[in-house]
Amino acid sequence: MYWAPCSWDLMQVLGGIVRIVVADDQEVVRKRVVATLMSRGDLQVCAEASNGQEAIEKAKELVILDITMPVLNGLDAARQIRTFAPDLPILILSVHKSRQVVEEAKKIGVRGYVTKGEAIQKLLLAVDTVLQNETFFPTDL
Repeated sequence: MYWAPCSWDLMQVLGGIVRIVVADDQEVVRKRVVATLMSRGDLQVCAEASNGQEAIEKAKELVILDITMPVLNGLDAARQIRTFAPDLPILILSVHKSRQVVEEAKKIGVRGYVTKGEAIQKLLLAVDTVLQNETFFPTDL
């Protein structure tokens, strides 16, 4: 079930915690992302998914999707999420760094895109940015 997200400013004023779903088929990557997100008290990973279909079923206030996953890839999962939750923030975290893939993500309505190689430096900034209804995409493509 989808929960309508509050604005990030409202969440901060109310002392709210943002519930995040992390989807990646590689457990070691998922655990690293979860640890990074949970290092902040205002972010809570409420569910993990190993494929896009699971991510759709567990979608909450922010969804972080890998692209290359079994059953349903991240871009197709984002497309399906958009049909029932058009305003849900979606962030792609992927090894793919191509202009074509980033442009496709933008067309779907994804708000942010971070490569796994830059995740340590940029993931939390990307999360904050997309939660403020802004976009976060690579500038060096």
